[in-house]
Amino acid sequence: MPQTRRPSVLDLLGAAVAAVPGGASRPGQVRMAEAVDEAINSGEHLLVQAGTGTGKSLAYLVGALRERGPVVVSTATLALQAQLIEHDLPRLAEAVTPLLGRPPTFAVLKGRHHYACRARLDAGAEEPEPDLFGESGGGSQWLGAAGRIGKQVVRLREWAADSETGDRDELDPGVDDMVWRTVSMPARECVGAQRCPFGDECFAEASRVRARSADIVVTNHSLLAVDMMSGRHILPPHEVLIIDEAHELADRMTSAARAELSAEAIDRATRRARTLLDGGVLDRLTEASDALALALAGAPPGRLVELPAAVRDAVSLVQAAGRAAVNAFGDVRADDPDPVHKQQAKSTVQTIAEVAERLLDCSPQDVIWVEGVTQEHPGLHVAPLSVAGLLRSLLYADRTVVATSATLALGGRFDTVAAGLGLPAGYGRTPETGDVRPDPPADGAAIPSLRPTRSTQPFLLAGGEQDGDEEPPAWRALDVGSPFDYAKQGILYVAARLPRPTQSGLSDPAADELVRLVEALGGRTLGLFSSRRAADRAAEVVRAATGVEVYLQGDEALPILVRKFRQEQSSCLFGVMSLWQGVDVPGDSCQLVVIDRLPFPRPDEPLSAARSAAVDASGGSGFAAVSVPAAAVRLAQGVGRLVRADTDRGVVAVLDSRLHTARSYGTFLRNSLPPFWYTTSPDVVLGALRRLRDTAATS
Repeated sequence: MPQTRRPSVLDLLGAAVAAVPGGASRPGQVRMAEAVDEAINSGEHLLVQAGTGTGKSLAYLVGALRERGPVVVSTATLALQAQLIEHDLPRLAEAVTPLLGRPPTFAVLKGRHHYACRARLDAGAEEPEPDLFGESGGGSQWLGAAGRIGKQVVRLREWAADSETGDRDELDPGVDDMVWRTVSMPARECVGAQRCPFGDECFAEASRVRARSADIVVTNHSLLAVDMMSGRHILPPHEVLIIDEAHELADRMTSAARAELSAEAIDRATRRARTLLDGGVLDRLTEASDALALALAGAPPGRLVELPAAVRDAVSLVQAAGRAAVNAFGDVRADDPDPVHKQQAKSTVQTIAEVAERLLDCSPQDVIWVEGVTQEHPGLHVAPLSVAGLLRSLLYADRTVVATSATLALGGRFDTVAAGLGLPAGYGRTPETGDVRPDPPADGAAIPSLRPTRSTQPFLLAGGEQDGDEEPPAWRALDVGSPFDYAKQGILYVAARLPRPTQSGLSDPAADELVRLVEALGGRTLGLFSSRRAADRAAEVVRAATGVEVYLQGDEALPILVRKFRQEQSSCLFGVMSLWQGVDVPGDSCQLVVIDRLPFPRPDEPLSAARSAAVDASGGSGFAAVSVPAAAVRLAQGVGRLVRADTDRGVVAVLDSRLHTARSYGTFLRNSLPPFWYTTSPDVVLGALRRLRDTAATS
């Protein structure tokens, strides 16, 4: 029977926790749930740092269920999205149904390219895309081929014919990206349900219909960014947005606003349009492509502060040829012989023309660089210098935003991440005076609402200075800590006696230190390396010196390697940046996390370099403002692989002495990490590892 009293957020949380096997109330989770509920009721934006083990998903989900109307939850990784949809939400819905008087509903919403397109399925059966497998072989003979690609195509079409959702993530085993593109439709190339002969049966449209009627809609940061930049017509109307893994949002927004132009892309667009445009228009596109390829052949990779004359002339040809082609297409009408194909071809050419115009504009808010699409065919890339302004103007309007992550307070303060999300600076400042507090609040203490005057809110905007009449978004922050006792569960060891890293690979002293650590523990080591070269060398020396099984990223699919590492407790797993987050191996299989060097951005990475240069030019320190915070986030994510449960014990070993010796930023980086017991003594840490090994041997 429906309840007459609206359940409180603690009522819902209590029911949800009780439904989890072995579930128990956690103070940080309770504080977070109450704060989320308060933010939703007040309309004030909230940043919540919640350490591993807090149970932050349930904390924000129960708050979302009290909202009248859909709440959107955005995640950065497929792993968390799957965890919410397949585990957390079904269990939560069942637990709170008696309290709500009805079962809450939820749905997942992804970009169009994640769903099979019925129009492409229908067209592909008769006429596959000409350049799918290369012009020499392309086309229908591959569909019945006995090779791997041909088998994937056949299996994909059979699956799509029976699928209820058309969602790529439900296709198991999966298929190559190239094969999936034969049956999917990017949003820009879609003619829309009204003009498509399969509009009534469209998988992507059906997912939007389900989302509009759901209480909670789970999406991803990439689609959230596209939704904001396209006028917010993709996600259903909502008043509350919860951003999990919020430290990733600015990078996903940058990716959404990034574009590229290459001769290869122009050639592909020309082939797609060759049955729809006359020879003269196609010839202009081909000539422009050749000119761009020739101009870029002599351009070294890296940032271009301005376009060289030859490159500018070539891009001008591309822009003119692209605009002429767009005009030649005319409007796409429902009675066209093949409106889907025409829309695809037109949108591809239109994108090329628009990117060329953006490059010619050379806005000071854009960064342009040359990067190899392939070794033989470099391309031009362009991305915003900063997305803080875009986020400020697009993220907060007409909705309450709750942003959460385990890494929001860098160096113990929220300022850096908040500024990157477009929020006014002010963490640690009282709103009345703007005075800086000497210390950040203790764990669990809320930071007051931040409404600083305009004179005290310097932050980088992508679109120029802020509107003087615009009220900055009001926000507050909360660090609910973690239920783990990090000082008793883990050791942070910095190999301070090692020489400062000076090469991209693994130095001999660092390799020797790694071997000693792995030998002391007998394996059970996750190695996080700054380069493929370093990871390869580490695997080589450990295998040779210890005989321990080493799984190396790239040898097999990553999920398979992680599963083997989890099952074989005397093994090691070594890899690069994709291992620094998302790998969850609780228990004795991972008791040592080794990081070879501090993960600063590469000095030749164009965006980071441009952002640093902009800060330097304004009188600040680009290294301190850009490189150090980026390293802090990545380092915290990597260190967070060690303690995943309250019974975990182990060591994080950093083989980069700068974490201890660099006074300018070493303390900031250490303050961004969980409060492990800290040492620089190799004897102490080797003894601790041997005791862990002996304990595991007798258990």
